[in-house]
Amino acid sequence: MFAAIARSYDLNNRVHSLWRDQAWRRFAVKVSEVRPGESVLDCACGTGDLTIAFGRKLRQDAGSARGSAAAAGGGPMGAQRGRLVGLDYTSEMLDIARVKGPAGAGIEWMQGDAQALPFADASFDVVSIAFGIRNVQEPARAIGEFRRVLRPGGRLVVLEFAEPRLAPVRWFNDVYCRRVMPRTATWISGDKSGAYRYLPKSVSTFVAPESLKKMMEEAGFAAVRDWALSLGICRCYRAYVPTARRGG
Repeated sequence: MFAAIARSYDLNNRVHSLWRDQAWRRFAVKVSEVRPGESVLDCACGTGDLTIAFGRKLRQDAGSARGSAAAAGGGPMGAQRGRLVGLDYTSEMLDIARVKGPAGAGIEWMQGDAQALPFADASFDVVSIAFGIRNVQEPARAIGEFRRVLRPGGRLVVLEFAEPRLAPVRWFNDVYCRRVMPRTATWISGDKSGAYRYLPKSVSTFVAPESLKKMMEEAGFAAVRDWALSLGICRCYRAYVPTARRGG
């Protein structure tokens, strides 16, 4: 299904989010508190928008750090470069991500399953997933994998659509997603797989925000919180891996 809509995926994201999808991704990068030298895994990366946004942020901050060090007479040395991985189940999505990714950004594009990540324990400082957790067959299993590959103090950041709590917004969003978007997105993509009939339904049938946060807590995450974006149409979640306490 995602292979069938890969070529038109970005255009449909822009048009049907009213050009808000990139702002949501920038917010996710901001709340991740990612720092130069840290390693980031973006799961269900699709055509790479969020992965590329992480790379842009890391390069900007590393450049600022080098500039500050040079101004202080410390020479051009910057922070050690971490690993940046974009992982997706669909190879056709990754083909587009590889073309979009800026040259020299050092992004590793990999095909893989969020429910069985091909990485050692405690390999990353940030794990993200944007608009993909509801499409995972076993979300709790994937969240457990995110916890496994994160280091102590690491952060999980999730972007996902939600049912708005404000009644007028919820009514508008329901009409738009169930009646307007499936028709226009299918027309733009020329899709025959039924993807844009499935995707709106997957939002309404996915777990509620409180249940998703509980799932994170049960996986061992702490300080779980979320933000309502664009009147609650999208939500951003952040959770931390607890750091080990030293004995007295």
